[in-house]
Amino acid sequence: MKYDQINPELFCLNRKNFAAQMKPNSIAVFNSNDLMPRNGDAYFPFRQNSDLFYLSGIDQEETILVLYPDCIKEGFQEVLFIKKTNAHIAIWEGHKYSQEEAQAASGIQKIYWLDDMSHIFNELILLADNIYVNLNENDRYVHEVATRDYRFAQTLKAKYPAHNFLRAQPIMKKLSMIKSAHEIDQLKVCMDITEKAFRRVLRFTKPGVHEYEVEAEITHEFLMNRATGHGYTPIIASGRNACVLHYIDNNMPCKDGDVMLMDFGAEYANYTADLSRSIPINGKYTARQKAVYNAVLTVMKEATNMLRPGTNIEAYHKEVGKVMESELIGLGLLNREAVARQNPDMPLYKKYFMHGTSHHLGLDVHDLAERYATFQPGMVFTCEPGIYILEENLGIRLENDILVTEGAPIDLMASIPIEADEIESLMNE
Repeated sequence: MKYDQINPELFCLNRKNFAAQMKPNSIAVFNSNDLMPRNGDAYFPFRQNSDLFYLSGIDQEETILVLYPDCIKEGFQEVLFIKKTNAHIAIWEGHKYSQEEAQAASGIQKIYWLDDMSHIFNELILLADNIYVNLNENDRYVHEVATRDYRFAQTLKAKYPAHNFLRAQPIMKKLSMIKSAHEIDQLKVCMDITEKAFRRVLRFTKPGVHEYEVEAEITHEFLMNRATGHGYTPIIASGRNACVLHYIDNNMPCKDGDVMLMDFGAEYANYTADLSRSIPINGKYTARQKAVYNAVLTVMKEATNMLRPGTNIEAYHKEVGKVMESELIGLGLLNREAVARQNPDMPLYKKYFMHGTSHHLGLDVHDLAERYATFQPGMVFTCEPGIYILEENLGIRLENDILVTEGAPIDLMASIPIEADEIESLMNE
């Protein structure tokens, strides 16, 4: 790993919180991600299963975590099984965790090689009444590829059909939504690196550069600061491309007079930032571009202030929609009378602002969460309104990451330039 080792107190706390939500005499099992085949004999870069990492801090393939808080066998309340290394693996693949290193990273004392799991796990599971299995229950995702957790659950159900099987994800969602101080610290590192990359882009961008060159500048800054890379595929969209919400080709020249929309975030220690900015390629917004930009910024500021305890994502998005309607009327894009007559289930603002304003952020860019949960202190949301005017080849999106508190929300990206005048000033230094 490029990143500094995280304090294992984070993972000990996470396991303690998960165990507290389990039913009596239950066992829970979490698997690492697979090494994913790329082509031939090559693999995609390994990215750990976020749930396993959340509970163990172990960033390596072929890892299994077993939690059994009520285990009658002394010392087996939490057990970690890891890949056993050898001289061949060390030469061809590199360093793998020793048992002592896995203890230090996770705070788990019982570390066994995966080769030894079969008989140990069988004894433990026969003592338990319930088995928690961990399946991907992100409601944005309908899977076609069977994950390691899914395959393991199928094996368990076939081998132990008399046990009661339970879902780990409802507990994981409840816990993951509320970020501890340790997690906020990790997210701040991601955001600091992302800020450095953005400031680098402001110095670099000019008419004639290509979108992929801007992406390269961002990637360079990420790696120079020990980030793993991008937390998600970056969007570098100039001119008309900015009206494609998930444009990732990043292969077009940046033209004089256009605005470039960027959506990117550094991944550090498996946590990620999520930033959007829209900058004038020649360093100066036109009057129209600045008007649209400031409208988006107004919506963002008001939406940020709404990220407070007591509401939920559905009600919040409706309120943000009202602010956006007002701004679009001011820009001449919507008619006030037509808005008054609109179908509330199909608001007219959706023509120009068709996505949601916020989502949870953490180990994943669309982090594990209960969609309809009430906002609570400790939640971290993106705030990313946008206006996309295809007929003007103009797309503006602005996004910062916001921490919900007991009082006013905290903008964790407040130091990153966002005012139009400041953007212009920095680009023309």
